[in-house]
Amino acid sequence: MAVTAEWIAVDWGTSNLRAFAMHGETVLAEAQSDKGMSQLEKAEFGPALMTLIDGWLGAGVTDVVACGMVGARQGWVEAPYGTVPSAPLTGNAAQVPGTDARVRVFVVPGLKQAKPADVMRGEETQVAGFLAKNKNWDGVICLPGTHTKWVHVSADEVISFRTFMTGEMFALLSGSSVLQHSVGEGWDEAAFEDGLGTTLSRPEAIAAELFGIRASDLLNATPAAAGRARLSGLLLGAELAAARPYWLGQNIAVIGDVGLSEVYAKALKTQGGFATIADCQEMTIAGLTAARNLLG
Repeated sequence: MAVTAEWIAVDWGTSNLRAFAMHGETVLAEAQSDKGMSQLEKAEFGPALMTLIDGWLGAGVTDVVACGMVGARQGWVEAPYGTVPSAPLTGNAAQVPGTDARVRVFVVPGLKQAKPADVMRGEETQVAGFLAKNKNWDGVICLPGTHTKWVHVSADEVISFRTFMTGEMFALLSGSSVLQHSVGEGWDEAAFEDGLGTTLSRPEAIAAELFGIRASDLLNATPAAAGRARLSGLLLGAELAAARPYWLGQNIAVIGDVGLSEVYAKALKTQGGFATIADCQEMTIAGLTAARNLLG
């Protein structure tokens, strides 16, 4: 069935491009490709987008509202960062010049923090979406992923945030370090919980505990699934220990992939932190809807 979009929401990350044909706040259709920011030269962004959305365009000009790495310096157009404390959406979306005449493309700016130095792109839209759906909510929002964000929000503003490279560290250690020989597929819940507890109580021991995964494999033939789970637990425990000033005693929400969000929520629960899990795609669309409403 043919779909004509009133407007189009776009989540354009480093690896993937996702587009949603919208009518108001309702998703009519969706499409995706592997044409993420890292795959494209400047001149290729427009064609990549139009290939995905061409069938949704009507007779007039359709607004496209995008978030994510498409607004980075290496992206289609640089959308300058807003400075915290501020609303997650600053209202200063950057319009892409020279687009196909059938569309107007706007890119949501990210947020930056002067001290300690930190930046985000894309997560601010998910935060905005969560706040739009949870009025007058104060607390801490965790956005787990390759670079996990912990975001303190109050009175509908982002007060501060910190980024942890936990996901990237897991990928590097499991795929490129000596641990690649001792970390495999599968899962061992007891090994995860032991690793989590170890670095939650003694995060300074993480470097030694990491090598212990390799040593345990060599000396005790520890299964690769246990090595994988322990590595995950050690890294997450160190992150939670460092982020404790954010989440301790706070309302907590986790926005991310369902499986990963559940891991974070379960780990927080062991420390008395009870988290609400929100769907990341739903929050992104809600945030892009809020950004569209700011365009006027």
